[in-house]
Amino acid sequence: MAETDSLAPLSLADFSQAIASKPKTLEVHLDLVERDLEIAGCKVRIHCHCLKVDANGRVSVARLAEFIRTAVIDYAIPHEARQRARERDNREGGFAATVELYHRALGTFTDLKTSGEGGELLLYLLAERFLGLPQILCKMSLKTSAQVHYHGADGVYADVDEDGILNLYWGESKIHSDAAKAIRECLSSLKPFLDEEEGEAAKRERDLVLLSERADLGKPELNASLRRFFDQTDPLVKRKRYRAVALVGFDSDSYPAADGKCGANDIVDASRETLKQWSKNVGNRLALEQLTDCRIEFLCLPLPDADAFRSAVLASLGLSK
Repeated sequence: MAETDSLAPLSLADFSQAIASKPKTLEVHLDLVERDLEIAGCKVRIHCHCLKVDANGRVSVARLAEFIRTAVIDYAIPHEARQRARERDNREGGFAATVELYHRALGTFTDLKTSGEGGELLLYLLAERFLGLPQILCKMSLKTSAQVHYHGADGVYADVDEDGILNLYWGESKIHSDAAKAIRECLSSLKPFLDEEEGEAAKRERDLVLLSERADLGKPELNASLRRFFDQTDPLVKRKRYRAVALVGFDSDSYPAADGKCGANDIVDASRETLKQWSKNVGNRLALEQLTDCRIEFLCLPLPDADAFRSAVLASLGLSK
């Protein structure tokens, strides 16, 4: 019997255990406006969050950025390296190995003011902790220079159906001041990953090759089973379907003016009303891109100021110029 035939089939529990951590801290910084909102004629599900209002009636982009920073090791460092660091710290005492990993992770981020890596990191947090989709390709560890963005999807996430089909979610994040532009650019970037014909010329091909070598669920036996789905000599290569998880962040008038205050539910209520227009934009763009038959988990995050969000992330990572 071939070695691959002896590998156990993957289960949803195998993917759940691969999620780096599952704290409730999303709820400290973000309020859920709506989830699983559907659009007629499309297979998209829209989920919307907004910044949480504190007891003083204020929101803080800086606090959100500082929260995002706490996930840099989980996001940027592969499972195996994280496990070695834990074992070393347990063996030697202290946190030297973890601190080394933290600085290694920070070193993968660019200091460009126009960087979208803050959005990619937030996409990772929402994909894993809100949608329950683990990242299976740690792309930041593949960068040869912090100043060069990785070419390909902004992240690769996955789960599996009861019938053993692998659902591969291509990730894309866009943070812009204009909501329509963020939605348009996000779906335009995702389109080739979802509907191009299979083959070496496809935009997704480089990521698929990397997944055949590096797809990671944190355990060697699970990795071996997962990588079969990307092996062109294995029948399981035909047992995967392409989906997407998208994040768009954009300026919103739902927030009070700078230094202004509001009630605890004011932004949630205002965002829920404005979500009708954002959803219409998503539906229109899906039709134009001919993606209405594609399953997409679409995450919306209205912000007080998209540029301020990018700047706050760079500041929290110590990368402000």
